[in-house]
Amino acid sequence: MTIKQLMVDAIDLHVHGAPEPWEGERRVDTFQLAQQAKEAGMRVVVKCNQCGTATLTWMINKMVDSPVLLGSLVLNSQIGGLNPNVVESQVKAGAKLIWMPTHSAAEELEIKAREKEKIHGPVGAGKDPYESISLIGKDGKLVPQMGSILEIMRSNKVALATGHISYLEVFAVAREALRQHVNVIITHPYGRHYVPPPTMEQIRELVSMGAYIEFCFIACMPPARHPPEYMADLIKTIGPEHCVIDTDFGEVTNPPPTEGFRMMLANMLKCGLSEDELRIIVRDNPAKILGLT
Repeated sequence: MTIKQLMVDAIDLHVHGAPEPWEGERRVDTFQLAQQAKEAGMRVVVKCNQCGTATLTWMINKMVDSPVLLGSLVLNSQIGGLNPNVVESQVKAGAKLIWMPTHSAAEELEIKAREKEKIHGPVGAGKDPYESISLIGKDGKLVPQMGSILEIMRSNKVALATGHISYLEVFAVAREALRQHVNVIITHPYGRHYVPPPTMEQIRELVSMGAYIEFCFIACMPPARHPPEYMADLIKTIGPEHCVIDTDFGEVTNPPPTEGFRMMLANMLKCGLSEDELRIIVRDNPAKILGLT
């Protein structure tokens, strides 16, 4: 089977396209993304860190006459944070995946603040445009809003991705979501936002709950991060049946997402993943997570 054939019916679960406020220039706009995905015969989840994409993807699918794009929502401060009303609105408009906070995650903002202070000192560090959001209250439990959000997701069969929250929050929200039969993706635990990365014991605990582990090919792109072999070995160790792999592309320094997806498949084949294993992690598991099968 050729790589071109492997792309047919595959789903890239994590792609950024313009417009995306505060993120700078994107490699392609969302309309171009749809055209390229349609040509490849695949589907794409469009992610925006500041706006829900359900209505945009619905309209563009009409324009290209194909349901190639899937909408999503990230619970950052610019869209209202942990606001059940916003979640319900986007879900009713067709969103298939809800990310927990990314750039608004308390964990990420604390890390950024420390890094800025190291470089600029306490005065020159500046204020981040995102407001800090935590999924856990002072009592150590999920905040009340999450109960309403998970209920909306459960009743509409919408999947959850953990975003850039802390390990403590990841385990808390994954445990409760899975208890309610909401499918869960652990967002790129081996990406740049988690230093050090989780232990294999932590990963196995999450997998035993029923969560899927996400690998993003952007982690293999310059500036040098992980070699593709590292990613392929981790997928084999964890088990393809528990993993998904996508690009997280959209930055102007990387190829267009659809071309990036082709590169990703070629590299994973070269690093020892079989065609059957790739079909599981780019087609079967994503479709199951999003409730498309």
